[in-house]
Amino acid sequence: MKSKWSFIIITAVAFVMLGGTVIVLGFQNHQMQERVAEIKEQKEKQREEQILAEETEQMQHYIDHLPEDYDVAGYDSWQKATMIADHFVEDSEGRFKEEWGIFLALEAEKKDIDPFLVYELLRVETGDTFDPETVGPKTQYGRAYGMAQFMKNTGPWIADMADLPYEDDLLFDPFYSIQLSVVYLEFLFSRYDDWDQALTAYHRGIYGMEAYVEENGDAKSWYAVEIQEKAEESQQLVTVNQ
Repeated sequence: MKSKWSFIIITAVAFVMLGGTVIVLGFQNHQMQERVAEIKEQKEKQREEQILAEETEQMQHYIDHLPEDYDVAGYDSWQKATMIADHFVEDSEGRFKEEWGIFLALEAEKKDIDPFLVYELLRVETGDTFDPETVGPKTQYGRAYGMAQFMKNTGPWIADMADLPYEDDLLFDPFYSIQLSVVYLEFLFSRYDDWDQALTAYHRGIYGMEAYVEENGDAKSWYAVEIQEKAEESQQLVTVNQ
C-alpha cells in the first residue's frame, strides 16, 4: 500500500513539474515572439527613417539649386497639388512618389501647364517606370537621361531657360528633371500654341516635328495623342472624385 501511495505522489509531483515546465516554456516562447516582433518593428522604423532621410537630402539638394527669388506656393495650391499627387501615386502604383507629384503640380501651376500632361509625358518617356535613373537608347545624337529624358546637348540651354545651374548628374534628379520638363513644355507651347505640335516637338525635336507635319499634314503623332488622351482621362477622374 505504501509503495502505491509513493507512486501516486511521485506521479503527481511529476505532473506538477511537467505542467510548470510547460508554463515556463510557454512564457519564454511568448517573450521570444514579442522580442521578434519588437526587432521587426525597430528595423521597419529604421528603414522608414533612412528613406525619409534620403528623400530629405535629395529635396535639400534640389532646393539648394533653386533661384533665390523662387516663389513659395500658398495653402490652396498645396491642397490642390496634394490631391493631384495622391492620384499620381495611386495611378502609378507607388512608382511615382508623392513628393514628386506635389512638386510637379506646383511647378505646372506656375507655368499654367496641365500637370496631367506632364505626368503622362514622364510615363511615356520612362516606359511607365517613372525611374529617375532611366537612360534612353543610343542614337546619332547621343542618349537621353533621367525621368524627362533630356540629352546632354539640350539639357544645358533648357536649364538656362529655367534659370537653374546645369550638371550632367542633375538630369537624374527627379525634381530637377520635372522642372526642366515643365519649363521646356511651356517654351514649346508658347512657340506653337498647339499641344500636338508642342508634344511632338518634345518627342522628335523641333525640326523633327516640322518634318513630321510636312510628311503627315499635322502633328498628331501617337506620342501627342496618347499623352493628351490619358491626361484628359486622369483629369476627369480626379474631378469626379473631388
